[in-house]
Amino acid sequence: MKIFHGLEKVPGDFGPSVVTIGNFDGVHCGHRSVIRQVVRRAQERGAQAVLVTLQPHPRNVLRPEQPLRLITSLEQKLDLLRTTELDAVVLLPFTEDLSRMSAKDFCVEVLQRTLSAVEIHEGADFRFGAGGEAGMQALTALGQQYGFTTEIFSPLTMRGAPVSSSRIRGLISEGDVSTARHLLGRPFAVDSTPARGRGYGSRYAVPTINLAQTSLLLPGNGVYVTELQVGTGAEAKHFEGVTNVGNRPTFGEDSFAVETFLFRFAPIDLQESTPLRLSFLKRLREERRWPSAEALKAQIGKDAATAERWFSLRRALQRMRS
Repeated sequence: MKIFHGLEKVPGDFGPSVVTIGNFDGVHCGHRSVIRQVVRRAQERGAQAVLVTLQPHPRNVLRPEQPLRLITSLEQKLDLLRTTELDAVVLLPFTEDLSRMSAKDFCVEVLQRTLSAVEIHEGADFRFGAGGEAGMQALTALGQQYGFTTEIFSPLTMRGAPVSSSRIRGLISEGDVSTARHLLGRPFAVDSTPARGRGYGSRYAVPTINLAQTSLLLPGNGVYVTELQVGTGAEAKHFEGVTNVGNRPTFGEDSFAVETFLFRFAPIDLQESTPLRLSFLKRLREERRWPSAEALKAQIGKDAATAERWFSLRRALQRMRS
């Protein structure tokens, strides 16, 4: 899959292409359904299957006072898109200038001249152009002028409602990572690095790791069964564990942290820049204030035992399926 960082990076002879445009935050099951449709049509037409995504999210440019916490970082989004059969992804920088581009100019500059689009796939509520001036009816009419057809996809429905990024964000914010996992088609995961100022060195020998502060979406406060990947590629280490997301009220003043206790821990190489990926598998309970540090320690032991049983059951089910 080729990645073009801006329209100017797309070769002049690129195309023809079948295109879908959007934010694709989460790359969830609904997104993957659309991508499969785009890939199939591109193969049938002998064209390139292309996804155009806006970076950063338009809301975070147009309404910076109310930033949207995203499900996936750009790096994680691209990693997920690489698992599809897309031929190319175009990262279209979303700026105030782009937000003022008319629908007609967008079709000419992006779809016709740059991508040589022959077919566009979007949902019925797709809007584009300055102030969201145009929808699918206008896109279809413009396509007749500029050489492409349009296809409207129906939203994928799961568990009684359409699969959408906003729905998944709501579930995660409420702590319902199990339903979110079903809609994403994988566990919800946060990419980060170790928290600063924790004394990380070349060898780290304490089985507790805190994530650095992040602008990405986090689950609602509570305790979760988790898996932590430390590093990337073949050298990455993986640990099962239990994670507390919250303010640690037992210790008095609120001190927000995402703190993970790792099972079967062995000392690891860890720097403040080491990539971490924390996957949330199941919510165990809400966060609460305990009467003492001893009571909290006892509860952590119970949480760890519950998580260990969950992992044991998962391993048993995996053996049965293999």
